[in-house]
Amino acid sequence: MNKRVEDLINSIKELEKELSDEFEKELIGMRERLEYSIEQGKVRFRQQAIAAQRSLKKDVYHYLRESNIIFIVSAPIIYAMIVPLLLLDLFLSVYQAVCFPLYRIAKVNREDYLIVDRQHLAYLNMIEKINCMYCGYGNGLLSYGLEIASRTEAFWCPIKHAKRPRDAHSRYHTFSEYGDAAGYEKRLRKSREARTTSYP
Repeated sequence: MNKRVEDLINSIKELEKELSDEFEKELIGMRERLEYSIEQGKVRFRQQAIAAQRSLKKDVYHYLRESNIIFIVSAPIIYAMIVPLLLLDLFLSVYQAVCFPLYRIAKVNREDYLIVDRQHLAYLNMIEKINCMYCGYGNGLLSYGLEIASRTEAFWCPIKHAKRPRDAHSRYHTFSEYGDAAGYEKRLRKSREARTTSYP
């Protein structure tokens, strides 16, 4: 990797940290405005905020009546995805539990990715709450899977593709260049050392 690319990557990391800090500041202000806090990992709304949310909730009957028929007809297809998602969850967890200790790869904390908390919002009806739980689980699971897969790839085959991926994971830029046979072993060793010491 040339110096310019390395400098750009470090600048991006610094900017990402600054952005994250700004989001955190904004989030603190947003929590105050929307009258909630997080205590011991649980969201706590003030009573007047809960009352205001409930006043805006649409009941299930009106929600279904106003829904597009296409949404209702396609719902079984969407919810059928729960079967492969649950299987993926099981296989990812077993794979990581068995293989990561063998390779000395730091395990991915599932709770950092699977965040299911929207069902506590008082302005959502039962259908909306189930939908939000499902989306939180599905998207969180896929992010969890991507993190497990990227750590695996960084350990076993840290080689870039000939064609640049559209949205590569965060470790991809450290991989050896496609076709660089001379540098491959060195990069593989370096990548494995990095993967067994710290993440991200």
